[in-house]
Amino acid sequence: MTGNFISVAGHRIHYVDYGSGDPVLFIHGNPTSSYLWRNVLPSVAERAGRRGVALDLLGFGKSDKPSRIRYSLKLHAAIIAGFIEQLGLRNIVLVADDWGGPLGTSVAVQRPAAFEGIALMETFLWALSWKDDFSPPFRLPFRLMRTPVGFVMIQMMNYMTKKLIPQNCPISKESLDSYVGSFPTIASRKAMREFPKLLPVEGKPRESAAFFAELEAGLPGLTCPVLWIKATPGIVPTDDHPPSLRRLERLREIIPRFTIQDFGPGHHFLAEEVM
Repeated sequence: MTGNFISVAGHRIHYVDYGSGDPVLFIHGNPTSSYLWRNVLPSVAERAGRRGVALDLLGFGKSDKPSRIRYSLKLHAAIIAGFIEQLGLRNIVLVADDWGGPLGTSVAVQRPAAFEGIALMETFLWALSWKDDFSPPFRLPFRLMRTPVGFVMIQMMNYMTKKLIPQNCPISKESLDSYVGSFPTIASRKAMREFPKLLPVEGKPRESAAFFAELEAGLPGLTCPVLWIKATPGIVPTDDHPPSLRRLERLREIIPRFTIQDFGPGHHFLAEEVM
């Protein structure tokens, strides 16, 4: 895979590229990067006879990490849309996990003609509630991360990569070191900290709630097939917290061509667990 950079909305965005043909676009979540797809991307591209492309979201991996901007879901989605436009990507198959799911799918909702298919895992396309979507072990940490304490937890202590991930997800030391190393300073961790604050929980923040309301309203209009790869127990949603699973049944009702495929045993970073 080759590493490249492109300027989108004045920001330097890093991406990796492999193969040729119509693209499979891989989008990661928090707190990972395009490194997440290093084993999956070449294999998918070769087997499908397509071009594999994976970008680092703004604030992650090798992309710019501005610390004096206001991060928002609209900004991240606009970066993805601008990236697609500048590379001239068409006939896209989207593969996304975690925050890559709603961000990438929101672009697909706005530009359905550009997408041939969507594969999602360990993500969410809906507004959240503390009771239904957060299993008890995760409620307090995420509540705290949305307060000023989150600055200490995430930006100063690097809590997500040094504690939350290794405690709850099987991940190699090599992979963990890569994600920890991509956020070397307190300032560089701003985007990582902002994502927990941007979660649309019980109507707050309003801007995020509006983003997800628009996303959900557009899901019935998706014309491409949508595949949900479900791990057992998984984390988002999880078998360990049955109320969260009702969200998938709701997607069956509103997305015209929606399929759930069993991944087998797995947790959150499935691309790290498959190889």
